[in-house]
Amino acid sequence: MPDSQNTGRVTKMPKVLVALLCYNTCDATEQILQKFPKERNYEVLLVNDGSVDNTSNILKKHNFKIIEHHVNKGLGAAIKTALRYARDNQHDIIVIMAGNGKDNPQEIPSVVRPILEGKADYVQGSRFLKGGAWDNLPLFRFIMIKLYGFMLTFCTGITVTDPLNGFRAYRLDIFKDKRINVWQDWLDHYEYETYLNYNVLRLGYRYQELPVSKLYPTRGKSSKTVKYTHIRPFVDWWSILRPIFFLALRVKK
Repeated sequence: MPDSQNTGRVTKMPKVLVALLCYNTCDATEQILQKFPKERNYEVLLVNDGSVDNTSNILKKHNFKIIEHHVNKGLGAAIKTALRYARDNQHDIIVIMAGNGKDNPQEIPSVVRPILEGKADYVQGSRFLKGGAWDNLPLFRFIMIKLYGFMLTFCTGITVTDPLNGFRAYRLDIFKDKRINVWQDWLDHYEYETYLNYNVLRLGYRYQELPVSKLYPTRGKSSKTVKYTHIRPFVDWWSILRPIFFLALRVKK
């Protein structure tokens, strides 16, 4: 079970950081940034992971904190950058979102609420729950999400419906647990999310899923400017899945 000091509810003016991760997302990033409400009780951090298109210029048009990677380091490295910023600025909760326009910033309060109420340590957005939405989801990705969810459920005993959904929130205190070492170099890419999911579930942290929307662009004109996914077949899917094998077999920790 989690250490006792890591199980209490967040109190006394909790600071919430929303980290938007961007890599060659350009016009889609512009669309999602326009959806953030002017009145909000959280800080927004934009992490540009070495984009080589116009993403950097788009980010600078908005009045948010920006951290730039000069080269593409990977999804896990981008999340680590956001975690360091959250830790250094005494935030209590971090929300992770993709900068590709598929997530809805208006759903942030509902994702954070279970943590604020002391009911969860980790909240996973799920497009498949009642009230969620998953328009235009490619068939192959649907199959892989379900396969990945089955594997996590089998290995941890906790039912998960949408573990590849990058829209999630968690308490920063989780990372004080020495059994969860997200700073390892092998977690700089897609391995990071699987590693964290597996350990949060295995170690008994309070986990909750909430319905969110994850809307993919329609094929055709919009797909020329909005990329479906950066995940490459086989190579990146192995990157996503391998932490389950490594951790279950104790090859890594």
